[in-house]
Amino acid sequence: MSRPRAPGVTRNSHGESTISQDATGRWHGYVSMGLKDNGRRDRRHVSGARRAEVVAKVRALEEKRDAGTAGAAGKAPTVTTWLEHWLDTIAARRVRTSTLTRYRQLATHQLIPGIGHHRLDRLQPEHVEKLYAELSARGLAPATVRQAHRVLSRALKVAMQRGKVTRNVCTLVDSPTVDRGEVEPLTGAQARKILATATGTRNAARWSVALALGLRQGEALGLPWDALDLDAGTLTVRQALQRQAGAGLVLVAPKSRAGRRTIALPEQLRDALKAHRGAQLAERMAAGPEWHDHGLVFAQPNGRPIDPRADHRAWRALLVAADVRGARLHDARHTAATLLLLQGVPARVVMEILGHSQISLTLGTYSHVVPELAQDAARRMGDALWG
Repeated sequence: MSRPRAPGVTRNSHGESTISQDATGRWHGYVSMGLKDNGRRDRRHVSGARRAEVVAKVRALEEKRDAGTAGAAGKAPTVTTWLEHWLDTIAARRVRTSTLTRYRQLATHQLIPGIGHHRLDRLQPEHVEKLYAELSARGLAPATVRQAHRVLSRALKVAMQRGKVTRNVCTLVDSPTVDRGEVEPLTGAQARKILATATGTRNAARWSVALALGLRQGEALGLPWDALDLDAGTLTVRQALQRQAGAGLVLVAPKSRAGRRTIALPEQLRDALKAHRGAQLAERMAAGPEWHDHGLVFAQPNGRPIDPRADHRAWRALLVAADVRGARLHDARHTAATLLLLQGVPARVVMEILGHSQISLTLGTYSHVVPELAQDAARRMGDALWG
């Protein structure tokens, strides 16, 4: 004989969910969601003034349970709590120390003060849009706001993967647009003038590497001799010199797979590096026991790594000596890319030389070259068809 059902109580066939009415007339629903982390049953409660209201809430919980989107038991964390957890236990294992430091700065100064108090599962696109408007009104650069957007989006992506939220609200918000700024490469004549002025100076090949290969500063200063095969004429980028808070100058691996790359060397650059190796060997012999062997191609007279700030000063002094307009050291990289494209080197090859992960970045950054390339293509097609 079946057990009699108590008045006002509804139980499904599996005994998982129940709906009952208390003495005051208010309705309550209980849904079995499975087991908690400690092995105990996860049974959740909803209530309402009308039975239909509670039935709807119970069904919604059951749907979330069945879809695996209900989240863990207990009160949902705030945005602050989740950001701190993500930074400490997830991002810390995935990104460089310098990148993590920047993430923390953005979370502490931009994200948490504005939206940190919201419950993570109740964060709305409007909250994020309001935050971005407030940051912009405070005078923050669009690039900084965009960086904050990316940090928040990455944290929410992981939260969604782990069932903390059902959506990443950042995907519903337009990220701030940033004017990339016009690239100002040096001309071929200016680049040749710089190299001519550097001839005979210490570490002259440093500037040849910058202008011919477009290596980033950290890649050039962290370049080890065993990454060079001067007989085969190749250079492999596999590490970079970087300053980290509390650690000083350290060698780090490339950020992406594309950043680790092997580049063919022009014959003239190969000869310059051979001459540089001989000059460094003489410095090593002169330094004797004072030499610190880090195996770096470009080093101080005692073998220690070159401080990036000193490298910048040397570049500016070289420009003055060459009587070339003030240009950033990073413009040497833009110069290499521009000259390669103008020489007819395919954009995909240029992308690989620069270590870009996407060809769209290469084409977008150096779009100023595209019109000239298009004109050259038209001339070549005309010659091919009509002579």
